[in-house]
Amino acid sequence: MIKKIIFSIFLFLAINTFSQEKNINNYKYIIIPTQFEWLSSPDKHQVNSLTKFLFKKYGFTAFFTNEGFPKDLSIDRCLALTANITDDSGMLNTKNSIILRDCSNNIIFTSNQGKSKLKDYKKAYHEAIRKAFVSIQKLNYSYIPVKDQNNVILQEVSPAVVNPGVQVIHKNKIEIKEVKKEMPKSAENILYAQPIAQGFQLVNTTPETVFKILKSSKNEFFFIKNKNGVIFKNGNNWIAEYYENGQLVQKTYQIKF
Repeated sequence: MIKKIIFSIFLFLAINTFSQEKNINNYKYIIIPTQFEWLSSPDKHQVNSLTKFLFKKYGFTAFFTNEGFPKDLSIDRCLALTANITDDSGMLNTKNSIILRDCSNNIIFTSNQGKSKLKDYKKAYHEAIRKAFVSIQKLNYSYIPVKDQNNVILQEVSPAVVNPGVQVIHKNKIEIKEVKKEMPKSAENILYAQPIAQGFQLVNTTPETVFKILKSSKNEFFFIKNKNGVIFKNGNNWIAEYYENGQLVQKTYQIKF
């Protein structure tokens, strides 16, 4: 009975590790904020610089949020994961973990916690973060575009008339490649939410900050900082309304949290 339990735990961990590795490999870039929430200033103790350095060391293409992005990333931010370092430090230990989120703010990967007992803040953070990055190193990251993995559907079928837009390769199992059409998106109207104190900053694909929004007592309703206006959700879109030179301005956006 004990052997079965141990085997089940081992199998679960193995499947979980494989699943995370497979997901990670589908992302081409890593975006790193210039300041993590728990730090009082940008790149304090060179924590953000170290984070970028270690991602590049282990095979990732990494950018800070204030850097120029490649053209494909500027058009489609879902090619990237956003990295965050969490701080769960106590009186005696410094404890840091790495969390990677996709463009919909879903957690794709969480590292093991790195720990340090050093007293110097900078040395302690660097040691803990390097230990957390052991989990990243073990992924053996190598970028694999999603289309190479997911556009192939295996089905057992008998010979039949092939629909237009479907390429069939005759084998014991038929490999079908579906031709997908994507509607073009306007990069101008897509904003990406980055957490700040009491709300979010909304950046475009340049990237530059378009709005800073503050939370209200209602979900999906925010005040626009430094503007006489609000932003709220209407269906699948977000509507920004504010006054500019005495005139009411209304704009529609898609916001990726």
